[in-house]
Formats: sequence, structure tokens, C-alpha cells
Amino acid sequence: MFRTNLNFTAMASAVALACALAQPAAAQQNIEKLKQMKVATTDLNIPLVPQTGKNADAIRANLKRIKMPAGFSIDLYAIVPDARHMAVAPSTNMLFVGTRKTTVWAVTDRNSDGVADEVKSFAPSLKFTNPNGVCWTKDGFLIVAEHNRVLNFPAAEFFYEGPDVAVIEVVGQGKLIPPEEESYNHGARTCRVSDDGKLHVTLGQPFNVQPREKVAMYEQLGIGGMVRMNAFDGSGREVVARGVRNPVGMDINPKDKSVWFTDNQTDGMGDDTPPGELNKVSTMGEHFGYPYIHGNSVQIAGTAAAPDLKDMKPPANWTKPQVEFPAHQAQLGMTFYNGKMFPEKYRGGAFVASHGSWNRSKPSGGLINFVSMKADGNAGASEVFADGFLDENGIYRGRPVDVSVMKDGSLLISDDFAGAIYRVTYTAP
Repeated sequence: MFRTNLNFTAMASAVALACALAQPAAAQQNIEKLKQMKVATTDLNIPLVPQTGKNADAIRANLKRIKMPAGFSIDLYAIVPDARHMAVAPSTNMLFVGTRKTTVWAVTDRNSDGVADEVKSFAPSLKFTNPNGVCWTKDGFLIVAEHNRVLNFPAAEFFYEGPDVAVIEVVGQGKLIPPEEESYNHGARTCRVSDDGKLHVTLGQPFNVQPREKVAMYEQLGIGGMVRMNAFDGSGREVVARGVRNPVGMDINPKDKSVWFTDNQTDGMGDDTPPGELNKVSTMGEHFGYPYIHGNSVQIAGTAAAPDLKDMKPPANWTKPQVEFPAHQAQLGMTFYNGKMFPEKYRGGAFVASHGSWNRSKPSGGLINFVSMKADGNAGASEVFADGFLDENGIYRGRPVDVSVMKDGSLLISDDFAGAIYRVTYTAP
């Protein structure tokens, strides 16, 4: 009996291994089918995520804790498990939502009442891996930036009802970064497409501080920075920004077309250092100081966090951040406010989501900042816009990830902890 159990266990392990090895091949087969607009699955029914019940009621109750300026209100827009970065559809009342798991969600407000009616997985016949980044081309193609692949879906907002959708493979699996540089850490990408059709993708480097032998390679490849490429075939790849730790948010200012991004700071250096960053790209290939320095003046190289970099020389030229945020609040998604619902003060400024600290003796963050813009296109003052996701007992009731503007001017906030998206509206008091 003992020997039989051993044999059964060995057999089960072999079958599991065979299935695991077969999954990538099967996923690629589905990609090839969808590229040719052929059927990849026979099940046309996609389960819906329940939008009512105790969970929705509890989330709405938590939202009563959120403090915002007079005239602003926040409510539950949709239950979306693991909700991360968002892409509001160009022509319909829907959006697509990335996750750090294996699902991209399609969220639809069918009756235009300001609350989502339907949430279901997008293109479930595909196997996504950390599809955190979602964004649109100017002509309505949906980009999904995964950990190490980029896909492009034509007219996704009109052809998302079934499990099979047309797809373009912009960057094949394992070709966004070298496979040997893949890590569970800092692998969430974000993206935006500029008016000239260039797809911009942020690439976090996977270490707390990269070791000496990785620095030059990462700068050359744009790991720990940002790259751009043709949004349809991945050609013409260029490094946009270097010398960054872990950028998990970006946007393009519609006023002057400048590219901005957030950057998360080094862990293990104390509760109050180094600061988080909001950065602006002024020239191609610009260097932002890391791993030599973080923020305006906090040297990283040679500290206990990076002892092997003690003899590192500072970069010849590096760009200081536009804004320094309090340490370890983990600023992620950002968006420029181009709507008309909010008062004039907010128009043209940037909202930034703070996910909240993990590497701090007393938690901090779990909020939304607003950063005004000066006439010269640089950042003005930063202030807290929405607070209260971290309660008085130091418990997170929510962790904001991304912010996005709806066509009516309301602001969406995603929360991967509560598994929800909130909608902020304004009515003059």
C-alpha cells in the first residue's frame, strides 16, 4: 500500500508537470488563432462578478470614512477583484481594468447611470500574466502590458462580449525584458500612447537596489525606467527614461504632451526616508539619478541598502523630481484632470494614487494627492485630496492604485485591496 501511494504520488506529480509545461504552448496556440480571427474556445458564456450583496454594502460603508474637499462625493462604481490600472473606453460607458494576476476585466455601465452594471473577464481564452497596464491608442485599440509581453486588441470596447477577440502581438512573450530578469518583484507595467502613436511602457527594476553588475545593463535596456515603441509591432524601441527604481504610474499631459511618471522609493532606510517621486521627462533617455540618489538629495549608493555601490560615481547629469512625497506611501497611478465637472482649481492638474506603506513602523498613505501645474508646465503644490482609506487604528480599509477621468468629468479610483472601483463626483455646495 505504501509503495502504491508512492507510485500514485509520482504519477500525479508527472501529470501535473506535463500540464504545467503544456499551458504556455496552449496559450500561444490561442494567440495564433486569435491573430487570425479564428475561434479559440467553444464556451461563449463568461461569468459575471456579483455587484450587490454584503460585500458591496460593506465597501459603501467604508467609503463614509473618506474625507474630501467640500462638494465632492465618493461612491462605489463597481466590484472588480484585484482592480489595478484602468483604461476608460473612448466611445462607450465602459472601461478595462488590469490586475497583477491573470485577468483583465471589462466593466460596463449599460444604462449610463454612473454605476457599473456588468463586470466580466476580457478575452478569457488567453492566459495573461500580470496584465497590470492597460491603455488606448488614439484610434481605439486597447493595449495590455503584461510582465513580459504586450498585446494590442482592435476595437476592444465593441468586441469584448465573447471569450475570443482579435489580437495583435506587439511584443512576444519574453521579449519586453530578458527572461532571466523576470521577477515576482516590481513586474507591474503601466502604459500610455502618445499622439505620434508611440507606446510608452514603464519597467521597474526587480531589486530593492540593483547590484553593481546590473546597473549599466538596466540603463541600456530601460529596466528601471521607461521605453517606447511602435504600438502595433514593437519596432523602433527607444529608452525614454533611465535611473528610476520602480515606476508604477504614468500619464501624458494633454496640454503640452509631456510624459510624467511616479517612482517608488528604496525600502529599509527608515520610516521617513527616502521620499516618493513625481517626475517629468524633458529629453529622450533622461537620467533620474537612481541608484546613486533618490529624491532631491538622499544618497542610496554606499548605504546599508546598497553597500556594493559605495564607490559609485554620480551620473554626469540627472533630473530631480518635480514633487517629493512622504516616504513609503507608494505612489502608483496618476492622471491629468481634463474634465469639466470639478472646479477650475483642479483642471489641468494631476491626481496621484498612494497605495500606502508596508515598510514603515507606523503605516502611512492610502490616499489621493492633487498636484497643481504652473503656467510653465512644471508641478506646483501638492496636497491631499482624498484621505481615510487608512483608518485611525492603522488598518487599511482600502488601498488606492490608479485614478482615471470619465467622459463626464468624474474621477475613478481603483482599489486592489477592497477589489473595487470608486467614482468621485462634484456638486457645488
